[in-house]
Amino acid sequence: MASAPKILAFAGSTREASHNQRLIRIAAEGARAAGALVTLIDLRDYPLPLYDADLHGRDGMPEPARQMRALLARQQGLLISSPEYNGSLSGVLKNTLDWLSRGEQGGASLEPFAGKVAGIMAASPGALGGLRGLAHLRQILTNLGILVLPQQRAIGQAASAFGPDGQLADGEQQAQVLAIGSRLSDLLRKLAT
Repeated sequence: MASAPKILAFAGSTREASHNQRLIRIAAEGARAAGALVTLIDLRDYPLPLYDADLHGRDGMPEPARQMRALLARQQGLLISSPEYNGSLSGVLKNTLDWLSRGEQGGASLEPFAGKVAGIMAASPGALGGLRGLAHLRQILTNLGILVLPQQRAIGQAASAFGPDGQLADGEQQAQVLAIGSRLSDLLRKLAT
């Protein structure tokens, strides 16, 4: 029997009471229920300057980026919940991916992304729930060499979508987000055999 798949989960938001922080917890719950070992992190714990090749060349890789790259390298999968800013993903998420895709000495270095599979989702106060941003996130992750699950979920009207317990009030939406986590876990287990 294959060992439990390892999944790194995070939201592309650093905001207190972020809808996407709530959403990623639900997906992580689905992955854990399917037998995955999930490491849930908060990007606030990995503060990074805006990516600048001159800064990188002069000062090297910031320690938070080095820590995240090492953590990512030990996982088989990713769960990402992204807010939508102006029809795309958040700046903090894009900046994180930019740093993680760089080598210690500069230039592209995609080793930590090799062989990874990701599940993506979004929550937004708008009616589309972050759907436009998910298209951009999918494109970026694919460009990094990550296989992205075809199933995704965008939760609209997010300010009223969650109950006081942090779960989605709509049972069907809750089940769909849990299923992203469980599908990722199941696929990673199949790929490992």
